[in-house]
Amino acid sequence: MKHVFIIAEAGVNHNGSIDLAEKLIDAAAEAGVDAVKFQTFKAEKMISIYAEQAEYQKKNTGTQESQLEMIQKLELPFEQHQHLIDRCRQKGIQFLSTPFDLASIDFLISLGLPLLKIPSGEITNLPYLRKINQSCKPVILSTGMASMAEVSAALKILKDCRVSLLHCTTEYPCPFADVNLQAMVEMKKFFKLPVGYSDHTTGIEVPAAAVALGAEIIEKHFTLDRHMAGPDHKASLEPDELKAMVSAIRHIEVALGDGIKKPVPSEIKNICIARKSIVAGRFIKKGEIFSAENLTTKRPGNGLSPMKWDEIIGTTAQRDYTKDEQI
Repeated sequence: MKHVFIIAEAGVNHNGSIDLAEKLIDAAAEAGVDAVKFQTFKAEKMISIYAEQAEYQKKNTGTQESQLEMIQKLELPFEQHQHLIDRCRQKGIQFLSTPFDLASIDFLISLGLPLLKIPSGEITNLPYLRKINQSCKPVILSTGMASMAEVSAALKILKDCRVSLLHCTTEYPCPFADVNLQAMVEMKKFFKLPVGYSDHTTGIEVPAAAVALGAEIIEKHFTLDRHMAGPDHKASLEPDELKAMVSAIRHIEVALGDGIKKPVPSEIKNICIARKSIVAGRFIKKGEIFSAENLTTKRPGNGLSPMKWDEIIGTTAQRDYTKDEQI
């Protein structure tokens, strides 16, 4: 049984508060995820003064401020990272963060994180990808907004890293009609790399379906309260929903099994009950020829299998049989 690596995406849902970030870690651990992921950046190094908010950001924040002004409020200071790493260690889950600029890549590498996560928006950022590749660390690459050609080009740059690909649709929330989970399956076939799914839909159905289709990694935004101010809260799960998603995924992991069609232990005891045997359909006298008129099949299945029907038809009864007696 494969263990799906579940990442609870805290992102910027800490709203710049270390206390809120700690509570997000606690909630993620309580839900049973494998890792909680934040975002590491220096806003001025990733966003120009001319960048506008995305439409969903304007809607969710209710402001007309620039993207830079909005994001500056959501920075996770470098000096707070180690504290959050320690908190994750105490809670028994892994700390991850996505770097959004070159300085943040260096910083996360200096922290000794076991892997790096590349967000969808950086998949066409050549200097960024080269910097990641120099680390030679395992990488999870989100592929939102990307074509197969763009994914392929990024992978050529990341040639020294062990890469897992996340299918993703970069819209918040993502319409179900735009999910296209089959693209994840196609990437696995084409690139022959581990695949997963970063989900921006509402609810937990699509991540569960992705696992059934072979996803080895699931990433999902979560928050303590969807009504909080901020760009990503409304497209995030609340703690109880995150817990339900984890439970569903773990059930599907077990249910997928090994792919070998055979009776399993829990059903073997029911074979005799559910299957049938060849029995006398009426009183049959010794010497009578067995036929479709005097034989039938009935439960239980601990007698002669109906698969022997053609071998019995036309033979002679060696003794008397009462109705329903097994042949």
